[in-house]
Amino acid sequence: MNEKAITVSIITIGNELLLGQVQDTNTHWLCKQITGLGGSVMRVVLVRDEIEAIVKEIRAALAEKFSLIITSGGLGPTPDDLTLSAVAEALDRRLALNSEARCMVAERIQQLYDAKLIPEGSMTHSREKMAWLPEGALPLANHQGTAPGVLIKEVDASTIVSLPGVPAEMKDIFSDALQPFLNSLFGASFYLEKILMLQWNDESALAPLLKEVSERWPQVYVKSRAKSFERGFRILLSISMSGKRDLVPKEVDAVKNFLSEQLTQRKIVFEELANDPRR
Repeated sequence: MNEKAITVSIITIGNELLLGQVQDTNTHWLCKQITGLGGSVMRVVLVRDEIEAIVKEIRAALAEKFSLIITSGGLGPTPDDLTLSAVAEALDRRLALNSEARCMVAERIQQLYDAKLIPEGSMTHSREKMAWLPEGALPLANHQGTAPGVLIKEVDASTIVSLPGVPAEMKDIFSDALQPFLNSLFGASFYLEKILMLQWNDESALAPLLKEVSERWPQVYVKSRAKSFERGFRILLSISMSGKRDLVPKEVDAVKNFLSEQLTQRKIVFEELANDPRR
């Protein structure tokens, strides 16, 4: 069983994101997945397609000894897809043609060619580029695209995972090929969130109550969010915690019950939501 807190850094790569040409949905999705597994995303950065910038962020994440460092984007066949070169440089390793990755790329190219989705099915230099991985890396099958994901275990105290930037491909690898590793990494970690919706329009009046909760239950995270619905102004109280499966529900319920009592005493109307309306 894994009792150590799993900390995560996400490095999202792409000029198109910083230029505002494409919206970064990958980071939001990854944060939700990691949190749901019981991990803690500690840092998110967005960088250009420049080796120096990517190397700098990877080395910074390694220096902070995050359990998991995830990169998103820059695995494709074009000259500006530089992520794996940057990972190799950050680790002082060489890029090498990975035979398993090459087979993965060749198989996907053939499938796409047979389906008449691409006009030519040979392994060109650009396509083979996607199979050059840092030494010691493991390729992760991509069923939605051509570029494999990459897993590099036990780099000091960290593991590095590189995923494609195309959302469907990133989600496919994370949800399929990467799952055995994630199950091993997160082990018995557990995350639970409960949400109360208040018919109340003064968020500041809740501050003393939330301060008391943070002092009595420091391991439970309580966050208020102002929300405007068609029915009028509302405040959402999110109560969440990551930790051991046998402990988390007890602590979250204790806070929820305390808040329920306090809100009732203050004659604040509220209800518990089944799901976060943001999602």
